[in-house]
Amino acid sequence: WATAQLGWVAGPTTMALFGGVIYYSSTLLADCYHTGDPAAGSRNHSYVEAVRTILGGAKVKFCGVIQYANLVGITIGYTIAASISFHAITRANCFHNKGHHDACHSSSTPYMIGFGAARMVFSQIPNFDQIRWLSVVASVMSFTYSGIGLGLGIAQTDDNGGFRGTLTGIAIAGVTVMQKLWRILQALGNITFAYTIKSPPPSEAAVMKKATALSVATTTAFYVMCGCMGYAAFGNDAPDNLLTGFGFYEPFWLVDVANGAIVVHLVGAYQVFCQPIFAFVERWAAARWPESGFVTRELGVGPFALSALRLVWRSGFVCLTTLVVMAMPSFGAIVGLMGALSFWPLTVYFPVEMYMKQRAVARG
Repeated sequence: WATAQLGWVAGPTTMALFGGVIYYSSTLLADCYHTGDPAAGSRNHSYVEAVRTILGGAKVKFCGVIQYANLVGITIGYTIAASISFHAITRANCFHNKGHHDACHSSSTPYMIGFGAARMVFSQIPNFDQIRWLSVVASVMSFTYSGIGLGLGIAQTDDNGGFRGTLTGIAIAGVTVMQKLWRILQALGNITFAYTIKSPPPSEAAVMKKATALSVATTTAFYVMCGCMGYAAFGNDAPDNLLTGFGFYEPFWLVDVANGAIVVHLVGAYQVFCQPIFAFVERWAAARWPESGFVTRELGVGPFALSALRLVWRSGFVCLTTLVVMAMPSFGAIVGLMGALSFWPLTVYFPVEMYMKQRAVARG
């Protein structure tokens, strides 16, 4: 959809451009992992910690507000995306059984509630982001649905007998000038959301740079291929989501597999992005009420480590985000908004500012 708004020239160019920006700023951020003498073990294990150590002052609060707001927005976006994919499985089966012209209408609310229930259970697992096999599962699921989407786009383009779309995307003749402008801005927001920088893992700078180069190159290649082949297949009528917008009806089971992979991926991804939010609130509560049994008492149950605070606070957060999702518009609108709000400060301003401060780069 974003490529359809920008066209054959600006679409791929923008994806490549933001890929370059994220790689460059990530290398600067990697150099901010150490402050002072590396031999002394002076490491910054989180983004906010690096900002606090290098820049300090009001910039720490500004960074924290932007980053935590971005994380909350991501959890909301993931809930929308997962429920839509879950819903799409039911609709794909309905279209297969009743024909493509049947409306197959049904509510997505039960899927949002079901996804919320699953997240409520998993949220009670402490340090969920440190489970090693989770990254393997996430990678397999990502390549599964991306590969299926890409393959279906290629197949549809072949059926069409050639590429669809135009150099400049949706023409102003089909929309107003203001609609064209806002759609372009939302398309840019969607792309920047996909590239928004994440907190660096606790590894050495050289390893981080190599990992960043590999990951950015891989994701950019898939973004460009999926975006371009989806646009080639459907032209200016490209849906918001190739796998849930029903540009493809058959083979329905393959569409089901792709959407199932999205749901599995996002169940884990939601928990990973929630961990910094959970940790922030729970550290604050422990410092504020160190003697409270409600806050500090643990009861281990298998992989779960229950406490009254975690049970109440984490369950409440999941319920709140689920309720917010029910009142939210489409996934594309949310990711466009979050990309617009978070890309510049987190991906451009802070990495550059910290690098310049740490290396004493003179003005000019």
